[in-house]
Amino acid sequence: MKHIALLIALFLFISISHAQRIKVLATSAKISLRGLSVVNDNIIWASGSKGTVARSTDGGKSFTWLTVKGYEQRDFRDIEAFDAKTAVIIAVDSPAIILKTRDSGRSWTQVFRDDRSGMFLDAMDFDDKGNGMVVGDPIDGKLFIATSTKYGDKWIPLKSEDNDYAAAPGEAFFASSGTNIKVMGHKYNPFICFATGGKDSRLFINGSPAGLDILHGEGSQGANSVDVDPTMKKIVIVGGDYTIDTLTKNNIEIFTIDGERLLQAPVQTPPHGYRSCIAFLTSNILITCGTSGVDISSDGGLNWKLISNESFHVCARAKKGSAVFLAGRDGRIAKVVEE
Repeated sequence: MKHIALLIALFLFISISHAQRIKVLATSAKISLRGLSVVNDNIIWASGSKGTVARSTDGGKSFTWLTVKGYEQRDFRDIEAFDAKTAVIIAVDSPAIILKTRDSGRSWTQVFRDDRSGMFLDAMDFDDKGNGMVVGDPIDGKLFIATSTKYGDKWIPLKSEDNDYAAAPGEAFFASSGTNIKVMGHKYNPFICFATGGKDSRLFINGSPAGLDILHGEGSQGANSVDVDPTMKKIVIVGGDYTIDTLTKNNIEIFTIDGERLLQAPVQTPPHGYRSCIAFLTSNILITCGTSGVDISSDGGLNWKLISNESFHVCARAKKGSAVFLAGRDGRIAKVVEE
């Protein structure tokens, strides 16, 4: 397994050394895609507005576009896929719903529903053992948290008396890419972090909050996405102001993990604007995207190079593989390819 990981890292390093471009694989007019889950180099799932789910089993050469029956007007802001047949999607609000398919999207089972006023699910993530967490905007002054231990079959909300996640005034989550939460480790030794935005922007690691310098203070500002490197030694957060999407001020923060301390790393060349998603490709190579373009870094996020001005909401590397895909407005699904 170590040899395979080294070969993947070497492949990515060689690829990043050459010029790269974004190759659009599919489009669907008037559909906005914000959920993306890449199981391996062949299996890709995406989700978005108008009850839409897209699925490919051939590396993006072709896609099957599905409209989830009974949910045609819902916005599926996040998706987590486990194989070619199994995936979980969240419909963010009015009511907040989580659905699961076990037959490639032909049918869906409702595994969670909350009709309370103000419910808005933003993002979810799972570790490789099927332990998951979903986060949502504050209810009664506390961030909404629910967990699952069986690949999303059942969700258990954190009871109010057990919920220590008090939200600051105007603090919430962004549902821009379904990536402001990261679940790693395992149930006996978890590593869970998520980032908030708005009037305040904070990073929570295993329940402990830390303030962020990332641009915040307005409802359109704050952290949008967080990722942790494969060795769990570095955390990168991106965001900014989605109403001024070319603004580079305080749109990224990088921390190295030293025991229980977070050490901030100085970014020299930031991404070229607001960014809604970030993903580690290796411990040193990263990709980030937003409505004003796509950037890549080969030095751990300290310096960023713009590779495309195209708008995308979300990007992801294959969980088992090396392919990198993106999704965004107009139902666009794309792949990072070498020139």
